[in-house]
Amino acid sequence: MVVLPLLLLLVIGLGGKAMPMFKNLQKKMDKLNRVIREGLTGIRVIRAFNRNKDELSKFEEANNDYAVTAIGVNRLLALMSPIMMLIMNLTSIAIIWIGSHFISEGSMMVGDLMAFIQYAMQIMMSFMMLSAVFIFIPRAGASAERINEVLDMNAEIVDPATPKTSDKPVMLEFEEATFRYEGAEKPVLENISFKARAGETIAIIGSTGSGKSTLVNMIPRFYDVESGSVKVNGVDVREMEQEALREKIGLVPQKAVLFTGDIESNMRYGKEDATEGEIWDALEIAQAKNFVERQSKGLHARVEQGGNNFSGGQKQRLAIARALIRKPEIYIFDDSFSALDFKTDAALRKNLKPETENAVTIIVAQRITSVVDSDQIIVLNEGTVAGIGTHEELKESNEIYREIMRSQLSEEEIA
Repeated sequence: MVVLPLLLLLVIGLGGKAMPMFKNLQKKMDKLNRVIREGLTGIRVIRAFNRNKDELSKFEEANNDYAVTAIGVNRLLALMSPIMMLIMNLTSIAIIWIGSHFISEGSMMVGDLMAFIQYAMQIMMSFMMLSAVFIFIPRAGASAERINEVLDMNAEIVDPATPKTSDKPVMLEFEEATFRYEGAEKPVLENISFKARAGETIAIIGSTGSGKSTLVNMIPRFYDVESGSVKVNGVDVREMEQEALREKIGLVPQKAVLFTGDIESNMRYGKEDATEGEIWDALEIAQAKNFVERQSKGLHARVEQGGNNFSGGQKQRLAIARALIRKPEIYIFDDSFSALDFKTDAALRKNLKPETENAVTIIVAQRITSVVDSDQIIVLNEGTVAGIGTHEELKESNEIYREIMRSQLSEEEIA
């Protein structure tokens, strides 16, 4: 009756003290992993700038920080076992000492004392087992708490209770769309309005940080507008199911992402039941057929993690082919031609024309040459529309567009 509460208090006390230490240990482990990951992914930059020693010292600092905390936690938990063994043995001595008095008085038999000791040891051993479990509970508790933070997070982009559907004719419309990131003082995009119909190519151009990628990311509902609306075929995208909306879109992101596997599996990411002929057609339009054919295994050529065994231009062309094979209603090319040479860029855009004649095409670009043939060019400046028109119209009337032209083209080319 005296010993068991003591053991319980010991387990709870040490476990309660270990819990915050384990949470701290997890943060130190995160830091250590981050330093290692940055060192591996940035190895070429580190070597190019001769920063090997700096990265090594950064790792040693994070590693020593983790080691000090880990040693402290394990020292604390290491106290539990010897203290419990001490209490058990002191309990055995106490039972024998008290029992010897009862035996000498004739009120207890030796066999009864031995049985009592056996029962007491069984109970004490059970508490020993319980203490071993409690050693792992603080660590598991810290991990579970972090997992629950993710599981308990509510998605900001959700499907409506009664979703609407949209049918052709294809049209994309922005109506006074405004968006700001959480905690930002001013909107990233403000009062964006334009319309695009099937067969039209809309180009978006502007300086770095003007909100071009944010604008196109509002179409597949990666972000929701703060005010105004984005409509596809007359239906607000917030009133559509996300899956149904994204079925209509072929997206080529700013950073071309390929998945581990082979070229064919990456192409089927756009259309699962695509035939081999459809894959080759998409690759040909995207100017990727030649280099795929040169691969020893063709469509079954290996794609490493992130497509690291392909150049930037090859990855972009494969990503474009993946979007083309889907035959969507809306094509979004988010600065997807930046790694292509001028000849390949021109050939690709020429091939895209007939492929996208029944769809809306949105092109985000930095180069003037990529947007000159567009039906409309939207000039963004600090999150607002600074001008909308054709290349010829903007060349005559829009100063920001003329500045971009002067920075990229010679006087003869501008003329």
